[in-house]
Amino acid sequence: METLKFLNTMSAEEFKAQKGITKIDIFRNEKTQKHFFACGNERGAVYAKYPTEPPKEPMVSEVVTSTGEQFFLLHNKSEGAVKMDTL
Repeated sequence: METLKFLNTMSAEEFKAQKGITKIDIFRNEKTQKHFFACGNERGAVYAKYPTEPPKEPMVSEVVTSTGEQFFLLHNKSEGAVKMDTL
């Protein structure tokens, strides 16, 4: 799994307000079986656990991969970070 750097995260409602849209549609690519979202002129990836675990608190993050690819990611709140230790 590729490491993602989270640049900016907002709730799905904040994202919609910022983009001036009223809904986010989720689609499945029939060739890859992967999910993506579309709204207005924006497109983005949907986290891998969808649809088995639908987002209870949907968030949209702008992320960048280690190779420099930048995109939006629709995910559940608090995904993307795993607490490893407390010092």
